[in-house]
Amino acid sequence: MREIVVFSGNAHSGLAEQICADLGVELSPVEIHRFSNDCLQVQLQVNCRQRDVYIVQPLVPPTQEHLMELLLMIDAARGASAAQITAVMPHYAYARSDKKDASRISIGGRLVADLLVAAGADRVLTMALHAPQVHGFFSVPVDHLTAIGVLADHFRGTDLTDTVVVSPDLGNAKTATQFARLLGLPVAAGSKQRLADDRVVIDAIVGDVAGKKAIVLDDEIATGGSIIELLDRLKDLGCTQAAVACTHGLFAGKAVERLRSHPSITEVISTDTVPRPDGFPELQVSSVSKLFAAAIQRIHDGESVSSLFDGVDPTHAPPQPKLPF
Repeated sequence: MREIVVFSGNAHSGLAEQICADLGVELSPVEIHRFSNDCLQVQLQVNCRQRDVYIVQPLVPPTQEHLMELLLMIDAARGASAAQITAVMPHYAYARSDKKDASRISIGGRLVADLLVAAGADRVLTMALHAPQVHGFFSVPVDHLTAIGVLADHFRGTDLTDTVVVSPDLGNAKTATQFARLLGLPVAAGSKQRLADDRVVIDAIVGDVAGKKAIVLDDEIATGGSIIELLDRLKDLGCTQAAVACTHGLFAGKAVERLRSHPSITEVISTDTVPRPDGFPELQVSSVSKLFAAAIQRIHDGESVSSLFDGVDPTHAPPQPKLPF
């Protein structure tokens, strides 16, 4: 069988090293050089010929820099005659640019997908895309992982009496519902209107939250504006306290300050799809490295990736039995 070779750019080498440790392979070195005119050059330091190459690079700030590194690494692997190239992007930042919701606006999610394929990616492995339709932007196979099982494990064994899972918006309600089922809890959702990238209004909460503790679940926290707005509405409706859980904890701008100072928050939980932010020692991080390592091994062996999520999320797991007609 062909050998697995794993490379990483500068976006999140710690996660890449942990994935390699779980896989039982060495993280192969990459030399990234910047010319005097600010252009990047990438050289892979290990033979790739007829090997399965996996390049681990979440799109995190500086996002454009890390995207260019990823494209150049993919191109270098293709030029080195790799048998198969998989772009492992734990966080696909451009998934938020998924629709034309204003005049003359770009759809970055589709453009970046095209760039990855043009560079030479044969497959994409990612986690918790912002919207389901982003999966269809790619013209190559996409293995889409979910972290809700990992996040649910954090809360198992804790006192969940009078607890409700709350989604910040109706778009994420389906994922929140599946997360609530894993913990045997009811679910609620906010009705959100986005005014700007960091400004939202939540004008209603669908579901019963009075006198309950909340677990607020979101796919991504950037500036924290949605979460803080939601927590204020929950408090107005009689919610006593809240834990905040997300897959991609970017915590940009004033997010750390906002979350640390909010009186309703008891804990914040994220995964390590992106690097841990500075100045947030209270943040609890659950690793998804074993999930990615298992997915890489299954891709390499030609086995099912979706079976990783049997009993976790039917969206990612094998087809469910159809009703008889």
